[in-house]
Amino acid sequence: MYKQLIQELGSARLVAVSKTQPNEAIMDLYAQGQRLFGENKVQEVVPKFEALPKDIEWHLIGHLQSNKVKYIASFVAMIHSVDSLKLLEEINRQAVKNRRVIDCLLQFKINDEETKFGLDIQEAFALLESLSYPNLQNIRLCGVMGMASFVEDEEQIRREFKSLKNIFDQLKARYFPNDPAFKEISMGMSDDYPIAVEEGSTLVRIGTLLFGARNYGNVG
Repeated sequence: MYKQLIQELGSARLVAVSKTQPNEAIMDLYAQGQRLFGENKVQEVVPKFEALPKDIEWHLIGHLQSNKVKYIASFVAMIHSVDSLKLLEEINRQAVKNRRVIDCLLQFKINDEETKFGLDIQEAFALLESLSYPNLQNIRLCGVMGMASFVEDEEQIRREFKSLKNIFDQLKARYFPNDPAFKEISMGMSDDYPIAVEEGSTLVRIGTLLFGARNYGNVG
């Protein structure tokens, strides 16, 4: 499945979502060449980082509370779920302490579900035009992230992915026209990744297709 999936993604990169998976399952994919893994929770990614090979690129893809940034700031490669200026400021603060620049994506709410986190376009404008944003020298905004609705209506899913691509295009033109680092669109999961790739995804977050059903018994 892994090699077939890599072929289907084309130029999009695979974020193997390893939440709730044991280290052995991660190492099985590692042995096949996968190096980019995504975790939802700080308390899961820290022990995995400590136990597993150090050339793994860890992405934090779940909702992140400001008070937990300090636990991952020394090693996380990218944070997909930045949904406030406050969180971005804390990531910068912890990155300074660790003498790093941390790559981040702005998370947008593109679906109709009540429980999802994320900015809207006006909130993103306000963040990028805030007085404090230019002073955040230890973060690097690399693009956007969003989750489509969990529905069977492919046209609705496609509309939502198109809306994220449109947000990316607006931000790129308005704030990052000459910044080659601002290039990522993180969208698409196991159920909808073919549509996401068609609509311009550069980072696809897939867990179930790779690992099977989640084993919540592995989570403390």
